[in-house]
Amino acid sequence: MNHLLLAKEAVVPPGSSAEVTAVDTGDGLRTLRSISCVVPCYNEAENLEHLLPQLSAALALLAPQWEIVLVDDGSTDATGARMAQWTRQPGVRALQLSRNFGKEAALTAGLRAAAGQVVVMMDSDLQHSPALLDTFVRYWRSGADVVYAVRKHREAESSFKRLGVRCFYGLINGADRFQVPPGAGDFRLMDRKVVTALLELPERNRFMKGLYAWVGFEAVAVPYVPDERAHGQSHFSPLRMIRLALDGLTAFTVWPLRAVVTLGFVLALVAFGYGAYLIVDYLLYGHDVSGWTTIVVSLMLFSGIQLVSLGVVGEYVGRIYEEVKQRPLYVVKRELGQGLQEDA
Repeated sequence: MNHLLLAKEAVVPPGSSAEVTAVDTGDGLRTLRSISCVVPCYNEAENLEHLLPQLSAALALLAPQWEIVLVDDGSTDATGARMAQWTRQPGVRALQLSRNFGKEAALTAGLRAAAGQVVVMMDSDLQHSPALLDTFVRYWRSGADVVYAVRKHREAESSFKRLGVRCFYGLINGADRFQVPPGAGDFRLMDRKVVTALLELPERNRFMKGLYAWVGFEAVAVPYVPDERAHGQSHFSPLRMIRLALDGLTAFTVWPLRAVVTLGFVLALVAFGYGAYLIVDYLLYGHDVSGWTTIVVSLMLFSGIQLVSLGVVGEYVGRIYEEVKQRPLYVVKRELGQGLQEDA
């Protein structure tokens, strides 16, 4: 088995002379027998018509056995019909969920259905180029267990989103033993053992970017610039992105709870000090304790802090409530097509 020259992660520009030698010690390369590609879809009918021919051709060049696993996450357009047409082609399989369960659930459904020796995940909006799969596979053959695409820059995004991304990754990576790579997404290749480890994780509130990092394994980052979206618009509104960030923070760190404890301790010290000051001032100078405005403002401040603290605790309690109900992460309405018959 190959040994990586890198520690846990490496970033090597695609196309450079060090692209393969960075992870290859000359002990030989892995042989790829089969590959699966999981593509979650939500209202992507037009994009699928352009993506699937390119993706099929790219996968056929990489392995003798391949499959595309399409997951329809409750689409309301013609996505389901387009999928059904494509499942008549060899190697294309489709799962239709009974409603919209969210991208994290759709990815998990696709991972459970995928049977390849390695599994690739990519979006259906054509921003993830199939041409990059050859680079992914070369890294895997050289010994990497995970190969993921990471954005070179975020120049096309708004200042608000860039600031939010920096704050989010700063918070989630602040105190944990593992790091979630900033700029990395779901566009990645994973060895079968990595997929197995992910599927063994039991939680239902799944923040996939955190789960990828949590399971570990040898990982290589490939810088890329996302292509322009061909049709339609992103389904991730600012509100949904904020909700996803909250899911990630509450799933992988307890710093909000510790922040509430710290804030309460600091405010208690301030209140104690202010009370001591008023008592000393009265004893020394005989000044009457007055100031209804100060009292009212202080009550409003502490009431607001208490409500915020209860909200933070409630977020964690709510996630515990969701977990103990043990509901399935998703429900499959229909399966179409024929993919790989068994794990390679």
